[in-house]
Amino acid sequence: MRGYELMIILDGSLDEPVAQQWVATVTKAVKAAGGDVHGKADWWGKRRLAYPINKKEDGYYIVFNIAAAGGALDELERSLRIADDVLRHKLLRLPEAEAARRGLVAA
Repeated sequence: MRGYELMIILDGSLDEPVAQQWVATVTKAVKAAGGDVHGKADWWGKRRLAYPINKKEDGYYIVFNIAAAGGALDELERSLRIADDVLRHKLLRLPEAEAARRGLVAA
């Protein structure tokens, strides 16, 4: 298992309940891939973007800490890439020391 951090920026014109539904959608996709979302997703809420993305000024930010096997999240990343509601996403593999510090993998 490897530790990952996934940040998603959703379209700010979405209704908040619709945007929050993405937390359940991503969690379900991670579990289907054999991974696990560690703790609760960090919901930052609606914030102003640093620069417009697709002519949008605002976006909903969500951060996930995920433990999954290498390559298991490829399908999730592909689905985020083609989703209309997702303005940007970034999936980072955490260094082993940081993943252990967050409790995602055994030290």
